[in-house]
Amino acid sequence: MPQRLGRYAVRRRIGAGGFATVWLAYDDHLDSPVAVKVLADNWTEDSHVRRRFIEEGRYLRRVESPHVVSVYDAGELDDGRPYLVMSYADQGTLADRLETEGLTPGQALEVIRQVGMGLQALHDLDILHRDIKPANVLFRTRKGTVQAMVGDLGLGKALDMSSRLTMIAGTPSYVAPEQARAQSPDARADQYSLAALSYLLLTGRPPYAHASLQQAAHPDPPPPVSTPDRVFPDAVEQVLVRGLAVDREERFPDVTAFVDALDEALGRPAPLAPGKPWLPIDPELTQPGKRPSPQPVAAADLDAAATTLPRPRRRVLRAVVAVAASLVVLGGTTAGGYALQRSRLSPTVTVTDASGALSVAVPRGWDAAVARGPWGGPTRPDADGDLPALSVGTSAAWAEAGQGVFLGLFSGTALPQLMPGHPECDTTEPEVRVEQPGTPSSTTVVHTGCPDGVTVERVVRLGADTLLWVQVRATDADTAEQVLDTVSARTL
Repeated sequence: MPQRLGRYAVRRRIGAGGFATVWLAYDDHLDSPVAVKVLADNWTEDSHVRRRFIEEGRYLRRVESPHVVSVYDAGELDDGRPYLVMSYADQGTLADRLETEGLTPGQALEVIRQVGMGLQALHDLDILHRDIKPANVLFRTRKGTVQAMVGDLGLGKALDMSSRLTMIAGTPSYVAPEQARAQSPDARADQYSLAALSYLLLTGRPPYAHASLQQAAHPDPPPPVSTPDRVFPDAVEQVLVRGLAVDREERFPDVTAFVDALDEALGRPAPLAPGKPWLPIDPELTQPGKRPSPQPVAAADLDAAATTLPRPRRRVLRAVVAVAASLVVLGGTTAGGYALQRSRLSPTVTVTDASGALSVAVPRGWDAAVARGPWGGPTRPDADGDLPALSVGTSAAWAEAGQGVFLGLFSGTALPQLMPGHPECDTTEPEVRVEQPGTPSSTTVVHTGCPDGVTVERVVRLGADTLLWVQVRATDADTAEQVLDTVSARTL
């Protein structure tokens, strides 16, 4: 754990994701706890991710609302990583609360009201959130009561930029269908997510349990709101169904109209008494602790103490995901003649496919099962074909359990707009697309919290009509990224 981040004395880590770590720190100048969000070191050189990280701070800084996380400061560490200094949510997240206890209808409506006010404040400045879910609703104490805030604008975008978006992102069970289809979203996409969250808070169950964005792109109607154990007025059902309309033209004109309609459908509960906590304050949640003693730390000590975030994992088209399970059956015996290679993964072996078009260096032990292709491509993964392919893994079933890498060439003129899901993994990071002159175009998606570690999937456009698909499964993200670095491919 670093002792300091900039001028802020670090207390402990309070959260981590694929792109950043959040630390509880102390502002000595203002005598106050703060949250410091630091970009993961493995993303520092990625201009796209770095730009999105900085944009989050700029978006949040523009908003003056008690229901949106505030950004107080920004800076850059000696190693080049940017950081944001933000409001400290001392009462955790909505996800924390839902894990230990439910909410009464009155408490649920208050969360919806406050989140709605935060979203409306963003929309009034032409900013989309695009990832409303329980983990991104934060609670903090203020003037003796609990306040709900919208946080984590890692996917946020200015509305005037949305027409140029091609990235598919969001949490499947809460994302709007048009967003899952990579269509240009507007504020009604956030309304859909808020409606899905409202359904969860009122009924105790989510309207959908989508395992992938593909399912979210074409959802069925949600189950009825009322059950024999919990009955709601028909008006509540009508409001939620309208907020969850697949056609955004059928939704409410804005978030405020949705919240007002839901409030009225629930009978407009009486306002909470001023100063009385509407949500119990939990002293056992993330409290700041005693004021730290600010001791200067040398830059070298900070470098040595800094915690490195696991490198993220990435993924690829859903049509190809079925391939992952069938690729390894192309072979299953170990061939000889590997060349030893010195690298960051040393000792490694370099493996080449039968045509000589594909090669990759893998840790020794991954070469227990090797299939040198060919294959039929992603559209017919089980068919015999003549396309170069290479599968190297710890067993013939590495795509289901184990570690390994698959490389395969297939025909295509453009990168896929929709990537596959991995429901067995806890987290799917936002897709990263690279489409710049002078560099190979690619799209990459990272899955973390998978049963065997991380899964990275990538599609690279090698030529006018040739694409390369890569899938890596590894116990840790560093290994996955290092294997990716050794991939070599050429068109025939």
